[in-house]
Amino acid sequence: MLADGYSKVAPGKLVAAVTCLEMLSPTPTGNAAEPEGLTLALVREPDLDWYRDLYRRIGTDWLWSSRLSLAEGALAEILHDPAVEVRAVMAGGRAEGLMELDFREEGQCELTFFGLTKAMIGRGAGRWLMNQAIENAWSKPVSRFWVHTCSLDSPQALDFYVRSGFVPYERMVEVFDDPRLVGILPADAAPQVPILRGGALRLGRHMA
Repeated sequence: MLADGYSKVAPGKLVAAVTCLEMLSPTPTGNAAEPEGLTLALVREPDLDWYRDLYRRIGTDWLWSSRLSLAEGALAEILHDPAVEVRAVMAGGRAEGLMELDFREEGQCELTFFGLTKAMIGRGAGRWLMNQAIENAWSKPVSRFWVHTCSLDSPQALDFYVRSGFVPYERMVEVFDDPRLVGILPADAAPQVPILRGGALRLGRHMA
């Protein structure tokens, strides 16, 4: 466990406060209509390049990188597992959203990745897609549906999950290599998160 107070972080690393949330019984999803022009498609054994492109278009602003750092075989092992369901929000023949459900742990479902591209903002697609996630997760014999989000994600993400019926139950700290410094993401990704290449960490009195 981390001690109270400040902890130094090595140059080139990022730190995220991670909140885990769970749903132990189905939450009523309401009647969010399917947004005009959008459909949700189950993508069986998705092509890896197709998946990485969609993952980047959704997650680059939030420094999503874990799937981009996986070797080809490791990523295929996950995405082509019959217990992992990848669904894409389709608009005009192009994937513009991702909903990934992982049923590999018996009796549970993890909402592994959930997001939309910028093109979908303001179309009511988020609530509709979450309703689809809840319904699909609980259509299987599970007793727990869970998700995690972090402080690098969209500022609206945590509140959205809570309003969707998930209950926070655990908080963790994740430290990892800045994907912009190791070439996984471009250097200009997520400008709201400064890149720290080196130098001393100084804590002033105003931070005490």
